[in-house]
Amino acid sequence: MATPLKESFGSDVPRRIAESIAVVKPDFPVRRFVVDALDGYEDLELMPRGRHIARALNAHLSTDYDEAIEILLASLDPLTQGEELTGMAAFIHMPHVFFVAEYGLNHWETSMKAQYELTQRFTAEYSIRVFLEHEPERTLERMHEWARDPSPDVRRLVSEGTRPRLPWAPRLRRFQADPSPVLELLELLKDDESLYVRRSVANNLNDIGKDHPRLLITTCRRWMEEASQERRWLIRHALRSAVKRGDRAALEVLGFGARGAAEVEDMTLKPRRPTIGESIRFTFTLRNYARNPAAFNVDLRVHFVKANGGTSPKVFRVRELTLEPGERRDLSKLVSLRQQTTRTHYSGRHDVEVVVNGATRARDSFIIVG
Repeated sequence: MATPLKESFGSDVPRRIAESIAVVKPDFPVRRFVVDALDGYEDLELMPRGRHIARALNAHLSTDYDEAIEILLASLDPLTQGEELTGMAAFIHMPHVFFVAEYGLNHWETSMKAQYELTQRFTAEYSIRVFLEHEPERTLERMHEWARDPSPDVRRLVSEGTRPRLPWAPRLRRFQADPSPVLELLELLKDDESLYVRRSVANNLNDIGKDHPRLLITTCRRWMEEASQERRWLIRHALRSAVKRGDRAALEVLGFGARGAAEVEDMTLKPRRPTIGESIRFTFTLRNYARNPAAFNVDLRVHFVKANGGTSPKVFRVRELTLEPGERRDLSKLVSLRQQTTRTHYSGRHDVEVVVNGATRARDSFIIVG
């Protein structure tokens, strides 16, 4: 079992923040701040810890928000060209972002300045959403400017901060209902030079597709025209959820339109009665019986048994390949049955499907024994 993320954001964090502030504000009450920040800290998860420290900052910094932000920004380490914080190192600035989100709504320009600086050290994708909710037109106008900023971190804030379904954050229901303002921004970033930004654009478009599947297809089909290899990768990544659902239009955008040309032969499962913690190997042969070469997207859909006895499907990517007429190819997929934080395994019969270009071409089952 992986170590909880909150353990990487330990009790040393408030002191490190306080010491940085004391460098630029020598009278900052380091001890009192640390005591307040650590009150109840151990019982909190990662994100609540960040918000808890933000409230302690509010209690011990200047009561003037503009002045407090100047102090916080002055306490940040200078940006170093070409240097990136990795792992949990950047999370030291998470409380600063929450401070802006919680106390900066009535200080729009100061908060924009703060988020511009903070997103280049951590990410302001959580705080910017507060401003998108309360002052959408004004904030969107600024994000149009940021979409052309030299910093990839700032450009990524434009695409990541406007994601309607950003994980760990409240949904932007305004943009779930009408994503057109978001799509205008994504148009500016779809050919960004940074993969970091393009991946965020794809994730945003994937979010939009969960509420507007036809709009997702229309956008990707249009973007595919004269697309570079980089943009094609973006489109593929944006369509990943639709492909897992077997959306025929999404598969056709990616060139997998030959639903009737595939045949699955000789499917085997080993072992057929695995125990929890083992792995199971699926093997089969794919044949193209069409008269022309055909491209295939091959997935494995496992219907895992849930605690209540029902099932929940999980799709595993097997391979993408092109076969000549009559050509056969042996394929294989290993699936782990170890207990995971995102998937708990239970005993019982599990049905399996081989899905080729969105259509089920073979079925089988295995039984997990106690």
